Amino acid sequence: MSLLKSKGFKYFKNLVIGLGAAVVLLGALYKLQSWEGADLMLQIGLYTEAAIFAFLGIIGPEKDYYWEKLYPGLDTYSSNIVPLTEGGTPGAATKALDGERVEGHLSSMVGELQTMSASMSSLKALQEVDFSNTKDQLSSMNNFYTQLNSAMENLAGTVDDAQKYKENMASLNTNLSSLNNVYGNMLSAMNPTRNA
Repeated sequence: MSLLKSKGFKYFKNLVIGLGAAVVLLGALYKLQSWEGADLMLQIGLYTEAAIFAFLGIIGPEKDYYWEKLYPGLDTYSSNIVPLTEGGTPGAATKALDGERVEGHLSSMVGELQTMSASMSSLKALQEVDFSNTKDQLSSMNNFYTQLNSAMENLAGTVDDAQKYKENMASLNTNLSSLNNVYGNMLSAMNPTRNA
């Protein structure tokens, strides 16, 4: 491991930056308050700041993540990246996921998220429903259905009565026709002039 990546060097770098920033702030404070030695303190602070910037420029930026250890060749643009297995040896590397499989997984995840979103919307709508009058509404619906059943039973009885009335009217009509015929025969028998 190089010196620039060691914990001791990282601590030293943070110490230099912190102390340098403190000297710069003290120089600015001296100058703002017009205290004795303000010009000298401001110059020391600015020289310190210039030295810190030069120091940071020389050591270069530090990488926070080392993904190329897990995916050898990641830092090369045209490399064929193959992830390592748990053993960590390149010979035991598995095949990398191709773009279609990754896209399929992503579209599946998006679909699941949309389903969850719709479910959450339904739950929110259910949460906003006022159920305070539900008991009264159910009671009135029960009364309505009870009265409807009673009316249907009465209607069924009325249909039977209407059928009987229709049958009686047909029978009465037949009887009246017979009676009419008998009356016509009697009139014909009583009036001999009509027969002659």
